[in-house]
Amino acid sequence: MSIQERRERERADRHRLIIRTARELAEAEGWEAVTTRRLAERIEYSQPVLYSHFANKDAIVAAVAVEGFSELAADLRAVVRKADGPARAFAAVADAYLAFGAANPALYDAMFTLATDLPFGKPEAPAPLKEAFAALAGPIAEVSGAEDPGPFTEMVWAALHGLVTLARSGRLRPDFAEHRLALLVERMLGGEALGD
Repeated sequence: MSIQERRERERADRHRLIIRTARELAEAEGWEAVTTRRLAERIEYSQPVLYSHFANKDAIVAAVAVEGFSELAADLRAVVRKADGPARAFAAVADAYLAFGAANPALYDAMFTLATDLPFGKPEAPAPLKEAFAALAGPIAEVSGAEDPGPFTEMVWAALHGLVTLARSGRLRPDFAEHRLALLVERMLGGEALGD
């Protein structure tokens, strides 16, 4: 391995370390606790080294978000592969999306609530954003029936996002979580029950 290759590998390793550390710190203490100073201390590199990878905290949040979209896409594709038919795939995707949001609050915030300069819905969007949206939109479009799949998908996504956000903030009763999801799926399927 040449010196140049070793330096590139070390740089890539540092880049991943910064992202992982930011995510861990955010999950443990919230995004307010993630500062370039604290990250530099945790990764044991100087702030200038950190800035050689990311222009600012917003760029770090965006990198964490992109990583999260890769994970969400993988989770959604996995449940669709196991589902028996479009209605069950839709229900599985809805359930997996809610579970992802509940299990990864800081990551979810980076992806969907914190301001970033990620170009959502545009051709130049990073591949993981497109992949996650496709993994979500595919099963939803399959059950859209006579509805235009674009607005139908956005409406279902908005409903799921609302459930994640309201549940996390304690504004929804936890004991209704399963019932809410079942109602949402049933209504989006046009009242059609999934059966056993």
